[in-house]
Amino acid sequence: MGRRSRRTTDTRSWVSSLVRSGVGTADELSRQVTEALRADHPDLDADAVASRWIAEETAAWRSDASRWSDPTDYDRLQRAFASLTARGIVVLQGCPDHWSARDVARSHAPVGIAWFTPPDIWHSVDEGMLEVNLWHASTANAAPGDALLDEVLAAFESAGVRARFDEGRIEVSAYWRRRPPGPDG
Repeated sequence: MGRRSRRTTDTRSWVSSLVRSGVGTADELSRQVTEALRADHPDLDADAVASRWIAEETAAWRSDASRWSDPTDYDRLQRAFASLTARGIVVLQGCPDHWSARDVARSHAPVGIAWFTPPDIWHSVDEGMLEVNLWHASTANAAPGDALLDEVLAAFESAGVRARFDEGRIEVSAYWRRRPPGPDG
């Protein structure tokens, strides 16, 4: 495979993960893909290719989702996140970065904050592993032996997903199989 072809394949794979993450609006999705195409593939008509790839990946997502069992790992994750939220732990799904998470922690005074970025979601779409950061309200990292960490791990287990703490993050064994919006959404 040639260098250009490999780069196009890599970009297309990223677009697939981005679409399947379901994070952001349709306009944000279009903007991100168009900008990436302009930067990485200046020889392509970025607007036309972005529109075509998004439509094709959305159709593939819908087709795949029609064969997923109920509940999906995504559904289980949402149950765990709802449980954490009910306990005063803020959950930020697709948080842009640690500064954004820090700002939420400072403004909401939660029990704790669990957060992960869009690239974490893309990894879960492709590899079935979601890495979740867990902080105390002070933004100090959770660590083995913390009651907060134990509580979060128990919430994942109760929701039916395996999770373990490793190297400062919680590794959750789950594919991000979020169902696509309807044809009009």
